[in-house]
Amino acid sequence: MVSLGGAGAVSGLRTSRFRDDSLTDGSRTPLEDETLRIRVYPGPVPLHVRLRDGLDADGAGTHWTGVHEDALEAVSDAVAQILSYARERSRFEDLEWQVERGESVRLPLSAVSRPTETVSPSLETVLEGFRDRLAERNALAPTSRDATATATCHLLLSWAPFNHRLGYGGTLSPTARVGADGGDGDGSTPDALTVANVGATERWDSRPVTRNMAIHEVLHTLVSSDVAEDIGGTRCDHDLGTATRVDDATVRVSPIATAYAGPDEFGGGTRFHGTGCYDHEEFHRHDGLEGVAEWEYTTELSDATLEATTRYLETIGYS
Repeated sequence: MVSLGGAGAVSGLRTSRFRDDSLTDGSRTPLEDETLRIRVYPGPVPLHVRLRDGLDADGAGTHWTGVHEDALEAVSDAVAQILSYARERSRFEDLEWQVERGESVRLPLSAVSRPTETVSPSLETVLEGFRDRLAERNALAPTSRDATATATCHLLLSWAPFNHRLGYGGTLSPTARVGADGGDGDGSTPDALTVANVGATERWDSRPVTRNMAIHEVLHTLVSSDVAEDIGGTRCDHDLGTATRVDDATVRVSPIATAYAGPDEFGGGTRFHGTGCYDHEEFHRHDGLEGVAEWEYTTELSDATLEATTRYLETIGYS
């Protein structure tokens, strides 16, 4: 993981490492102007997974596990990188970010419209259920003149290792981008909702892939197609990523390129290849696939990703 001296090394980034009792109902709390919040929620986790951390672990008895902690810390690190990049260029001097824990989210039965959805709900069903739960908790910001000043990216860490319909996760309109004027919204909230299936990455891949996919799904909410095209020349945000040769047989992959940097085949980098857009020829950097036998995953964001996230937040009114 890239080191910036820890999340607290960048002024303005606040990370809630443990549950704040004032947030037990999931409701929003007053924040300063120009604050962007990322709230991370665990989905239900099997008991045997929770017990891996031991009965004396900080999250014992909850759905927070070491997996979720690592995912949250990875997201915090990515946010720190964005802030550091922007402030080195005299941008976002007044912006504050907050990365924090949310309460566990279980999908409501009303979100399941067909029997097959009970076992393997689709991405659309998961996101709709997630939104319903957040609405019940009054956790979604209403659209208003100053709505983007306290917009939130809500990240659900799902544990569904055998749900091929959910895949590694994702986000969908109308809550695909942070910001009431982000281009994808329906006008009801400036918040964005996204899902990372950490159960799948832990079962089929590795902890580094888990970290990267948590970051990956958050980044989707912070880059629009227009900005991706301005920065990278294509409207696909995956192309902002990198796949860099470490040696003749090893490639190191950045978060937004994770699940898309390898060949489109079973076991091509990640166990399963992403189903979204990508073009290796258009990546910010892709050193090719010939002779590649090993894949490494870094939480360090590419320069193109850093500029794109900064630019997008500027377009929706942050400064």
